[in-house]
Amino acid sequence: MASNPRNGRPYRRLCAWLRAQRLPCWLCGHNIGYDLDARHPLSFTLDHEQPLSRGGDLLAPANARAAHRRCNSSKGNRTRPTPKVAPQRASRRW
Repeated sequence: MASNPRNGRPYRRLCAWLRAQRLPCWLCGHNIGYDLDARHPLSFTLDHEQPLSRGGDLLAPANARAAHRRCNSSKGNRTRPTPKVAPQRASRRW
């Protein structure tokens, strides 16, 4: 029976290394609540810049980013976060 690679020692070590840096969320830029419960939407999660489903490396430090749980979930398996830009209204004056 195969085990979950995210429960292994190398993955936990990568999470601990990233958590120790106490970086802001790479998706929204706001501070992360590193002391919050893991289920809290603003708590720390390890996000992969290149999603694993698109060939990203699970244990590469260059692919690991600190993110809020909420931001990581909303990003899904996209490579870039969706920009939060207000829709442009066309002018009636030509």
